[in-house]
Amino acid sequence: MRPRLVLLASGRGTNLQAVLDAVRQGRLVAEAALVVSDKDSPALERARRAGVPALFLPKRKGVSREAYDRRLAAFVAAAEPDLVVLAGWMRILSPVFLERFPGRVINLHPALPGAFPGLDAIRRSYEAFRRGEVKSGGVMVHRVVPEVDAGPVVLAEEVPVYPDDTLGSFEARVHEVEHRILVEAIRRVLGQG
Repeated sequence: MRPRLVLLASGRGTNLQAVLDAVRQGRLVAEAALVVSDKDSPALERARRAGVPALFLPKRKGVSREAYDRRLAAFVAAAEPDLVVLAGWMRILSPVFLERFPGRVINLHPALPGAFPGLDAIRRSYEAFRRGEVKSGGVMVHRVVPEVDAGPVVLAEEVPVYPDDTLGSFEARVHEVEHRILVEAIRRVLGQG
């Protein structure tokens, strides 16, 4: 039986697509059991095109983070995941969610460990390079803990910033690494490489 993945994605879904492609091509031996998005995003359409159940679960105004995470966890648990993958998920998960899946939630973050946690990491690392504060950017996949982008690192890779880079060219290279490293990290966590 193939391990079951639940993928959470908030945006365009390009990281999600990298995982779906790896599953379809046999580079990742797993089943994409469910895709959840908190936004009516292109990630949902990517899931549907791949034949993966897709759930739009917006956070309603006035609903607490814990109440939302409890509801999210119920849907995720119903899919019986071996691993929950945050592939561009833009919400911080509370302990209410994480306690349902101990040690089974990983996140992709476009920065090196300890650098630029939270939002806009690509832009912030590019600007820090321009100011001479860092020599490169990076990408990491880490296990999720309640602190933002602070869990144990599964895999990390440096992404150079070149002197003639624009934010766009640097961002494109970061995304290329994200797509590759996310699949590698999932394989590693599942004991496939």
